[in-house]
Amino acid sequence: MSGLRILRARVVAACLFATAGPVWAVHGIDPSDIDRNADACTDFFQYANGAWRANHPIPQYMDRWSKRWESGELNKERVRDLLADMAARRDWPAGSPEQLSGDFYAACMDESHVDELGLKPAQPLLDEIAAIKARADVQRTIGRLHEIGVGVPFKIVVAQDLHDPTRVIAHVDAGGLGMPDRDYYLKTDQRFVEARDKYRTHVAKMFELAGARPAMAKQDAAVVFAFEKRLAEASLDNVALRDPHNEDHRTNFAGLVAQAPAFDWAAYFDAARIPREDLNVTQPKFLQRFAAELKSTPVAQWQTYLRWQVLNAAADALSTPFVEENFAFNGRYLAGTTQMKPRWKRCAEATDRQLGEALGRKYVEKYFPPEAKARMQEMVRNILLAMKDTIGGLDWMGEETKKKALEKLATFNPKIGYPDTWKDYRGLTVARASHWDNTVAASRWNTADERAQIGKPVDRGRWGMTPPTSNAYYNPMLNEIVFPAGILQPPAFDVNATDAVNYGAIGVIIGHEISHGFDDQGAQFDAQGRLANWWTPEDEKKFQARGQCVVDQFEGYFIEPGIHHNGKLVLGESIGDLGGAKLAWLAYRKSREGKEAEPTLDGFTPEQQFFLAWGQVRGDETRPETQRTMVQGDPHPVAKYRVNGPLSNLPAFRAAFQCKADAPMVRPDKDRCEVW
Repeated sequence: MSGLRILRARVVAACLFATAGPVWAVHGIDPSDIDRNADACTDFFQYANGAWRANHPIPQYMDRWSKRWESGELNKERVRDLLADMAARRDWPAGSPEQLSGDFYAACMDESHVDELGLKPAQPLLDEIAAIKARADVQRTIGRLHEIGVGVPFKIVVAQDLHDPTRVIAHVDAGGLGMPDRDYYLKTDQRFVEARDKYRTHVAKMFELAGARPAMAKQDAAVVFAFEKRLAEASLDNVALRDPHNEDHRTNFAGLVAQAPAFDWAAYFDAARIPREDLNVTQPKFLQRFAAELKSTPVAQWQTYLRWQVLNAAADALSTPFVEENFAFNGRYLAGTTQMKPRWKRCAEATDRQLGEALGRKYVEKYFPPEAKARMQEMVRNILLAMKDTIGGLDWMGEETKKKALEKLATFNPKIGYPDTWKDYRGLTVARASHWDNTVAASRWNTADERAQIGKPVDRGRWGMTPPTSNAYYNPMLNEIVFPAGILQPPAFDVNATDAVNYGAIGVIIGHEISHGFDDQGAQFDAQGRLANWWTPEDEKKFQARGQCVVDQFEGYFIEPGIHHNGKLVLGESIGDLGGAKLAWLAYRKSREGKEAEPTLDGFTPEQQFFLAWGQVRGDETRPETQRTMVQGDPHPVAKYRVNGPLSNLPAFRAAFQCKADAPMVRPDKDRCEVW
């Protein structure tokens, strides 16, 4: 995970709304997962993990499945067991991590009580919207919704100043859409036309559940869609959002007021306790559209829109009919899943989302030993050294740019496992009486915690993911690579595995995150995390040409006839995978110098095991519906091309499996992509 999208990821915890992993072969890859009927040099994705996928169909509640996804879901069983133990006791000190986490989980798990309450917990908020009489009331309600993480129709993102990352400022950002992105409202392809019809039906059903008659619900759904479409027309698309300059519009408070004078920014900032200092408007055109809506849209339509946004944000914290209808559109239709996750899993996820560091403290105590952190630290050091050697040896980059690149590399800050200082949830009250009330209280606390950073020097100890999360990220403004404890489990990482396997799995992920510091987004930030050009014009052109090679490669990857990857959208992640595989390979080879050769396993050399480890950890089976959604808006390619795409560019892969020059997994020299 990479780039400026982390600005948005940091507010996820404020929205209202990984037991041991699967048993892997001792100290190495599992040969039984390999499809012996496939050819490594034709389709390595199928070869490396095809037998595993054939024997492990996607669970009905998941939209994709692989050894790593299985590990992530099994990891939630660890979380569940911890939460169940904490929930079993009622004598924890008030405000302690155990009391907060245990009571939040217990209230969520009391499904009968949640169902008995129905819509009642959200009714005061809906009544407040129903009582709106004037545009000033609309504005106050927007502020109230923002307090509990419902960021509509705009949202405040708390992050560093793009030009002075030592400071934290407010970024006034676009929001307010109920579908995945703007193209769902605007594109004329049949799949988007169908999605719009399904969405209007979904919105109407939610209004009916909230008490509206069918005819009025349908009418209100049309109002919501028309309103959101106007917002979508003023929003940037996913490719444009990849260029940080497109979201760089620094201004002061007076400048903000001038851009959207119809909104009472002074009252909003005062109520939110946000200092009236320099800030950034990510999408001025969107802000202007918002201001126009305040002036021209009837108050009654604002009420309809806001009522929908509350129902949409709150659905999973309400009774079963709301949960099921929310799943019908977002899970069954958009993702292709046929069954909801069991309630315990949804409650574990909700607890982690809202109280991630309270829960995370208990998680790392039990499931992340010191030796695992030490092994990871060693691997990170080795892969950073591989990147240093790579930069130093580039024949296409001049010495001036190399110096700047090495300066940036030297300031990389790895974070492994968990924060050095845990959040103190002082002031947050969680009880067992109401899951809704707990969700709102935690959302309000997280929002206030984020807002409290504005105007202060950046706290480099804060994390953008919780410790149990099975993922990783790079933050360009902090120039940090972060690996939560949740991803440092088999098959991605095993403290007892061979170097070949660990470097081929988590090593490629480490290299991936390092490479993000030098992908199409990360390369625009300097050693201090500033959005600043440190390239000579000649080197920048060469870098862009190498990136275009990757764009062209992925434009040719189709998920089905007529639907292919957008090379510009997946450029950053694909540079990350390409660089990650190369860096991890170089670091692995370097780490084995002077040591006894690792064993051949079932006929597979250590070199082959390295690449098989990557193919097995990344070998997702993905539902067609999810693939379509990914191709539209996800900067990550689908798994098949995350495996085959980068490896087809690597001479080391060709040599390891002795592929012929014309094999599908070998790109011709004239087409071979290499950025780092």
